[in-house]
Amino acid sequence: MSQRGVRVNELIKREISDILHTRFRGEAVYITIFDVEVAPNLRHARVFFSVLGDEARVRESQAWLDRKRDEIRRQLSKRVVLKYLPHLEFLHDTSIERGMDLIDLMDRVDEEEEER
Repeated sequence: MSQRGVRVNELIKREISDILHTRFRGEAVYITIFDVEVAPNLRHARVFFSVLGDEARVRESQAWLDRKRDEIRRQLSKRVVLKYLPHLEFLHDTSIERGMDLIDLMDRVDEEEEER
């Protein structure tokens, strides 16, 4: 990815995160934006988020982000100047949960080895 692409991804990630935690402070308190992948033509962006809580909280947050997508995009347009403002697609990022599962598995292996 080009240096410009990396900068655009980081800029949009930072601004969306700031919008969520200032404009939507009460509703978005459990949501963390982890990554943004903007298409090279700047028309589409995939926004990866994680949620503190159980699966019900994840579904609730996904539905909330889907409902607020256009409003978040409007707020983003006031902060970021690009040739095209990308359409946002919010996707739940499960890498944190997978990482935690892997750490738990490694801890169990260590405990089993210590017992031997």
